[in-house]
Amino acid sequence: MMDELELSEKDMRLFNSKLGLKYLMRTKEVNIKRTLKKVIYESRLRKMQIEMIKMQKWIQANNKRVIVIFEGRDMAGKSGAIRRMTEHLNPREYRVVALPKRTGKEQSQWYFQRYTTHLPMGGELVIFDRSWYDRAVIEPVNGYCTQADYEEFMSQVAVFERMLSESGIRLIKFYFSISKEEQIDRLERMKKDPRKKHKLTQDDIDAPSKWDEYTKYKQRMFEVSNTEENPWQIVQANSKMMARIKSIQFVLDKLPWKDEKPEA
Repeated sequence: MMDELELSEKDMRLFNSKLGLKYLMRTKEVNIKRTLKKVIYESRLRKMQIEMIKMQKWIQANNKRVIVIFEGRDMAGKSGAIRRMTEHLNPREYRVVALPKRTGKEQSQWYFQRYTTHLPMGGELVIFDRSWYDRAVIEPVNGYCTQADYEEFMSQVAVFERMLSESGIRLIKFYFSISKEEQIDRLERMKKDPRKKHKLTQDDIDAPSKWDEYTKYKQRMFEVSNTEENPWQIVQANSKMMARIKSIQFVLDKLPWKDEKPEA
């Protein structure tokens, strides 16, 4: 098995590390390839999380304001990626915003108003686990807004984000993309997991049957809001581990917090 995989000297060092031994002992049947993949992932993630701590200190020391948006299909792994990105950050200097459905009072507000109260102050990182882009896809697909509401949002969103940029806020937008088959598979696994099934909403359950509708609105969202100032970053998320690594790496690369970058 070892010869077939042609493990390098570096791979062998990973297996002999505490992390490698932990994953080997965790599985009933030893799978060298899968274990190596997890060890490499954990090793890279740890290095990036250390760099994230340094980047957070740069944000704080230089009074910067940063927003990172996570959007994507239901079951795409956005929340998991956010957890890994923020796992070791100072909780006083960042916030994760995950807003519920709008209340009756909020229905009468300017749509962006509820989000402006969550914008970052100087020295702060704010991460949106879903954002104002609910109005671009989720709300029209599920009938939570009128067509007029939707068109008004689409005419304003690029202007709103340009105003954020002109005020000095750095905006990073991720869209986590998965296949329909992967979405269904994750949904079924979540239904069977007593630790997770309580998180399921009716919108999550209905998502696969509305796949084409979501696709139609997603494509228009990209056409309108994928601007030169604030472009979308598409993250292929069928592999949760790679999606987490790629999104964290992009944030580290995007912000000019130092010249040296973590190992690619």
